[in-house]
Amino acid sequence: MSRLLSEEEYRKTKAFKVKRWYSGERDMYLGNMELKPQTPFKEDVAVQRRRLHDELILHKNIYDAEKNKKLKFFSKFYSAVSVLFVFVLIAILLYVVSYLPPVGHSDNPASNEVAQKYIEDGMKDTGAVNIVTGMILDYRAFDTLGESNVLFIATCTVLILLRADSKSKKAQEEENDRLYEPKNDIILQKAAFFLVPLIMIFGVYVILNGHLSPGGGFSGGAIIGSGLILYVNAYGFKKIERFFTQKTYKWICFVALLFYCLAKTYSFYCGAHHLETGIPLGTAGNILSSGLILPLNICVGLVVACTMYAFYAMFRKGGF
Repeated sequence: MSRLLSEEEYRKTKAFKVKRWYSGERDMYLGNMELKPQTPFKEDVAVQRRRLHDELILHKNIYDAEKNKKLKFFSKFYSAVSVLFVFVLIAILLYVVSYLPPVGHSDNPASNEVAQKYIEDGMKDTGAVNIVTGMILDYRAFDTLGESNVLFIATCTVLILLRADSKSKKAQEEENDRLYEPKNDIILQKAAFFLVPLIMIFGVYVILNGHLSPGGGFSGGAIIGSGLILYVNAYGFKKIERFFTQKTYKWICFVALLFYCLAKTYSFYCGAHHLETGIPLGTAGNILSSGLILPLNICVGLVVACTMYAFYAMFRKGGF
């Protein structure tokens, strides 16, 4: 039999706190979230007057189309060339469209034996139950390698443009980052505590079953990347840097792309010279089947997941 609590003991229990929160007397999350309000921007009066004076002079000398003859001529010339370019482009497109074959006609170039080959011999040639995966990671694997390299090159470009090099600037970005997304948000952290493992497991499942069911490296990698982004939003960059840094990203992408390139080079070389690859396709429908498609799916998934997180980290604070 439970003991009757005194009023003082009852006020210390969680049930009392929940009751106060439910009744609206007190917010149980108030004071438990790290919030740092931004100080309003105040411009000095002298600086403001000088800036307005400079803008007025700049507008009169450069952007005044009535007095600046060069700007006036350029504005008219630009408008005329733009209209001419649009009409020429429309004429070219209409001319090309007029030579396109009728939609759905059996004699169209797209209606050839390639699609029939994929459907009839796809499982026998690749060992993959999912015809789409067999097509993009076996018949057209080098095309998929190019897409993966495009993702890697795009990340390198963003890294060059947005990277914060100096330590002082990086520290300032880290400090400003805490203003926009507080790291002690209890609701977000508790939700991420349960959701991040589920998202990661589901992403791994989609990658490993890409040759058996809808999914694969691109979709599974996007799911894992979203899990990493949710984790860094909930717990911050310091915690995620314990297992994922810029060096980790570089090595994962380098090893994945190198393995993909070497594996498919060997496979296509053997196929072009009618040689046996020695890589068994396995039994169609089993998890360990389809030859090189399963490890290639893993490589693509790793590259996509790392690229998604790298884009987010670069645009948010200029680094990992």
